[in-house]
Amino acid sequence: MPRPRLTSRQFKALQNLKSKERRILVIGDLHCPFELDGYLEFCVDTYERHLCNQVVFIGDIIDNHYSSYHETDPNGMGGAYELAQAIEHVEAWSEAFPEADVIIGNHDRIIMRNAFSSSVPKEWIKDYNEVLGTSWNWVERIEYDGVQFVHGEGGTARTKAKNDFQSTVQGHIHTQAYVEWMVGNNFKLFGMQVGCGIDRNSYAAGYAKHFKKQAIGCGVVIGGHTAFNVLMEL
Repeated sequence: MPRPRLTSRQFKALQNLKSKERRILVIGDLHCPFELDGYLEFCVDTYERHLCNQVVFIGDIIDNHYSSYHETDPNGMGGAYELAQAIEHVEAWSEAFPEADVIIGNHDRIIMRNAFSSSVPKEWIKDYNEVLGTSWNWVERIEYDGVQFVHGEGGTARTKAKNDFQSTVQGHIHTQAYVEWMVGNNFKLFGMQVGCGIDRNSYAAGYAKHFKKQAIGCGVVIGGHTAFNVLMEL
């Protein structure tokens, strides 16, 4: 039986997929242990469907609700139990994506901020991998293919991209998911706001119950030249 022949377009597509080009899955704010059921499976499916070969978590891996600077739910979990639950949830993410870059978000940083405010020397504080049992690369910012990945605590992705004059991917803003291109005579760059994975019905998201609904989704960035969001069917 003769082997099927690829069209020129199919052959070109196959060459692109076999290239060493980065295909980065960008996972939105999780806020473990308050992430939405099914979000992990959705991210795994997106990774496989778009043939990704790298992962960036855009921040707020854990929520630390019990220690928040905002109002906390008096009927919520205590600190020890919430952390134990968060570690259990993060373990599942670590098993699915054992190698990843993690942008440190404002919720991840809460315990360190509290320690600093209490004049606790940093030598007393364990690092994220030690506490959560991961082997991820935790950073404040990282850059690939000319695109910067940040958590985004100072405005929107479009604003950050304009201010830094650099393509930017960020999370933090749970109700937006978009890619906006800015093009001039001698440049083109984008701002990408990634959705999130928090369960809007959890008490950790109670502060936003009167806001717009969260944009549940993740993103894909290919070679620094292509970026798009994938929203989860709810």
